[in-house]
Amino acid sequence: MTAMKLIKEGKTKDVYALGNGNCLLRFKDDATGENGVFDPGANRVGLSIEGLGKSGLRLTEFFFKMLEGKGIPTHFISADIGKAEMTVREAEFFGQGLEIICRYRAVGSFIRRYGSIAEEGQELFALTEFTLKDDGRGDPLITKDALCMLGIMSEAEYETLKGHAKQISGYIAEELEKKGMELYDIKLEFGRADGEIVLIDEISAGNMRVYKDGKQVEPLELARLLLI
Repeated sequence: MTAMKLIKEGKTKDVYALGNGNCLLRFKDDATGENGVFDPGANRVGLSIEGLGKSGLRLTEFFFKMLEGKGIPTHFISADIGKAEMTVREAEFFGQGLEIICRYRAVGSFIRRYGSIAEEGQELFALTEFTLKDDGRGDPLITKDALCMLGIMSEAEYETLKGHAKQISGYIAEELEKKGMELYDIKLEFGRADGEIVLIDEISAGNMRVYKDGKQVEPLELARLLLI
């Protein structure tokens, strides 16, 4: 039996090295938010929702398999829903970690930053933003020039990541639309594995805002509506 070594205790997942070049992600029932209110854009755990870990993994498995069927490389290997665990290829972060946000509507931090010139819910047409994973500094935005100058990625990698993020977000938006839901924004992560850029982490209610009939879809409800 392969020995596991805890390498990171995350807000919503713990990460273990399996010793064979792969990692195991153990999903938690914790969710990001403020004052007990769910917010996928928050930097701290704000509440716990029973069954959220398994629900998030079900969505992640669904989306990763759908994307791989379309030729999108990911780190996904297998999932055990009962244990809320996912086995993945080990991947190298860009810098200390990077997130790409693809926005279709102006909500969350976008409105907090640009509310004087943008309207809540304004259409944004897959606008992309790059942010550093740095809770202490509030996950700051970073420009293409800074990413390249600091050696986090090359200009070619930047354009590849931006293109992948838009394409992946579009596929996910299409799947949600089939069930009468609209993707407002989504946060994606990428890494390098086996010499290629791959989609990593998860794709679940924890990293996207989804609306139906003008109201935000709650985390457990998202899995129920999409996977029925």
